[in-house]
Amino acid sequence: MIQNKIIAALAALGIATAAQAQQAEIQWWHSMAGLNGDKVNELANKFNASQNRYKVVPVYKGGYPESMTAAIAAYRAGNAPAILQVFEVGTATMMSAKGAVVPVYKLMKDSDEKFDPKSYLPPVSGYYSDPQGNMLSFPFNSSTVVFYVNEDQFKKAGLDGAGKAPKTWKEFVAAAEKLKAAGQGCVYTTGWPSWAHIENFSAWHNVPIGTKENGMAGLDTQFTFNTPLHVRHISMLADLAKRGMFTYAGRQSQAEAKFASGECSMLTSSTGAQANIRRQAKFKWSVHFLPYWDDVKGAPQNSIIGGASLWVMGGKTPNVYKGVAQFFGFLSRPENQMDWHVSTGYLPITMAAYEMTKKSGFYQQHPEAEVAIKQLMNKPPTANSKGLRFGNYVQGREVIEEEMEAAFAGKKTPKQALDDAVRRGNEILRKFEAANR
Repeated sequence: MIQNKIIAALAALGIATAAQAQQAEIQWWHSMAGLNGDKVNELANKFNASQNRYKVVPVYKGGYPESMTAAIAAYRAGNAPAILQVFEVGTATMMSAKGAVVPVYKLMKDSDEKFDPKSYLPPVSGYYSDPQGNMLSFPFNSSTVVFYVNEDQFKKAGLDGAGKAPKTWKEFVAAAEKLKAAGQGCVYTTGWPSWAHIENFSAWHNVPIGTKENGMAGLDTQFTFNTPLHVRHISMLADLAKRGMFTYAGRQSQAEAKFASGECSMLTSSTGAQANIRRQAKFKWSVHFLPYWDDVKGAPQNSIIGGASLWVMGGKTPNVYKGVAQFFGFLSRPENQMDWHVSTGYLPITMAAYEMTKKSGFYQQHPEAEVAIKQLMNKPPTANSKGLRFGNYVQGREVIEEEMEAAFAGKKTPKQALDDAVRRGNEILRKFEAANR
């Protein structure tokens, strides 16, 4: 009897070992660190435990630019990952990489996996779709820029950070002056300066960043973000920096830590910062719509997404692609999207996940988590506010931020900085256009 049980156990072990040996490994290169990185690992483990044919292996490859560069080099060497997380400004570059990527709509169709682009939030699906509405990459950690306020420091300065947080940039400056007068060292900081103060600023005020529907309607586009409105806005930031009310923290998410620690009173940055702020902040904080210039007709419009999507790299076996399609189907399930949304602060990418989160009562307990969705869907997107698609915009954004830094440091006038950013950015666009005719 005991011998039979041992034989049966060994046989079962043999079957399991054989199944594991046949598992197709799916490399997933990503840029999620900290708590968000933990959730990426958790999602992969949950998928792996749900079946035994595929094993998703998440690999952190550094920040977005670093992981994209590493993947391009790996593709050329013939060992690219199956899935690559690419930030939104890399979309045009990935679209132009003919043969290097497999469009998601084709992957899902070929794998006979259920996939309906209309089930995703329109501002999200539209960003990653071609003019025919075909989704080219899979939305993953979608976010937008929101406005964070330290309510305790506002109260100390005689301000109401919750009910009467600044709605306009004029009110914002007035609040900054009161915070400074109350002895606050770091009044305001921002993450992702170009994304916040050029890209989302333009969409929020329904003005273009460039021609051709912000690059979505063709490669022969020109940057146009050196208008009087843009110059006025960067001038305001430069003046605040000069007066000690704007602390520049860097080009990526460095500012978020300054807010979470209580060092800075106000922050504009990604809604994806909420998980870490929720965990680290020892003060009362709230999230609000971005401020706007109230003399601009039609403002506020709607903000645009950031974050990243998942691209499927070429050169893999049909079995691996079948596994990737199943994994994307798994990620789309409302319960998984809701878990990702409530845990990280990133958007629920499907309407079903949004409705499920609503019904759960989560937004009643955490109203800050719904602000980004309401801001994105504030008004139907226009040609100026549905997103952007500029070639080599990873380099383009670096140029913009380099020029913004010169303005903030007082090395250039805001107008000269934006004029130079447009000129240099257009040179990058022309090179991309020439290479992709």
